[in-house]
Amino acid sequence: MSAVPDTPGRRVTTLELFFDLVFVFTLTQLTVLLAADLSFATAARVALIFTVLFWMYGAYAYLTNQVPPDRPSRRLLLMLGMGGFLVCALAIPRVFDDGGVVFGLGFLLVVVVHTALYTRSHGRDSIWYGVPNAMAALSVTAAGTVGSLAADGLWVLALALQFVTPFVAERGPGHADGRTPDAVRAQLGSLDPAHFVERHGLLLIVAFGESVIAIGIGVGDAPLTPGLFGGAFLALALAVALWWTYFVRDEELAERTFRATPPPARFRLAMNAYYYAFLPMLLGIAYLAAGVKKTLGHLTEHLHTGPASALAGGVALFLAGDVAFRVALGLRPVRFRLTAALIAVAAVLLGVGVSAVAELLALVAVLVAMLAVEARRGLRPRSVQDLARS
Repeated sequence: MSAVPDTPGRRVTTLELFFDLVFVFTLTQLTVLLAADLSFATAARVALIFTVLFWMYGAYAYLTNQVPPDRPSRRLLLMLGMGGFLVCALAIPRVFDDGGVVFGLGFLLVVVVHTALYTRSHGRDSIWYGVPNAMAALSVTAAGTVGSLAADGLWVLALALQFVTPFVAERGPGHADGRTPDAVRAQLGSLDPAHFVERHGLLLIVAFGESVIAIGIGVGDAPLTPGLFGGAFLALALAVALWWTYFVRDEELAERTFRATPPPARFRLAMNAYYYAFLPMLLGIAYLAAGVKKTLGHLTEHLHTGPASALAGGVALFLAGDVAFRVALGLRPVRFRLTAALIAVAAVLLGVGVSAVAELLALVAVLVAMLAVEARRGLRPRSVQDLARS
């Protein structure tokens, strides 16, 4: 099957960007939750909550790609979905205490609105997405009524239900009405590449805003000394270098590769690149922001393991996600970014053993060196197709 012709595609609407701003508030709240208790247990729970939430964000990004919010009824439903995400965000700080049921009900509203809108493009096929998503939402709601260990189990069950949904979506409709698997995949893959790539890029930009806000929170009421400004600029340099990593080298070719992929393979590519790979990138920004909040007021001190791990782990997780993103899209090279991710992890030792500013300097140096090596060697990302022709 031939690829879809190279057409400009439509742009992301302001309502979709507004939706993304509300969704990123959930990331802000997760950063608050993590900063309150920088432990590995809390970091794991933050990852679990965001993975469940990001599944439904991805579902809405796919939905508005297929069903543009260009009519009053669609806009109103999308706004209702925004309200559901807002409920989830407000409940996040107490999601494993007395806010669990509220979070679950907000999430159920997100799912119900999504399924209702999905009927506009996929008709009866929406049941294959709506049922497992609703079961995941009910599982999360039930988690708010039980103890800690059982609640964790129900969250994991919700995650498992979400992870099997793409396989159900690819196979269920064909069994129900006699369509071939390729025909179902072609329908699922009938995405507008320009809109889909731009939508996720804008989400990443909004998420980077969280790292900038974290600088202001980290500074707080501390005296405005040259040292404090130096630490703030280092934190900003980290965010800028991560921005450069994706937007200067990856986004444009990612769209070209996405566009060149035939529709039957495009849905799976979208899942691998813009869900599974984007997850660690966004989580990395959240962990980095939490680390910055806890670090800027203690630049010359030895850091505790939590803040040091959040800083280095956030950078390493973002780079690991970017490596996964490149691998999913067949972009090369990846070795320098993988090496930089491993070195970034080691920077924890500097934060714990030397000082916060030493760790920040090391992380900035690693990212700048990685980008400089790629630029000097002329290593602009190439797709697998480009490599095959060379």
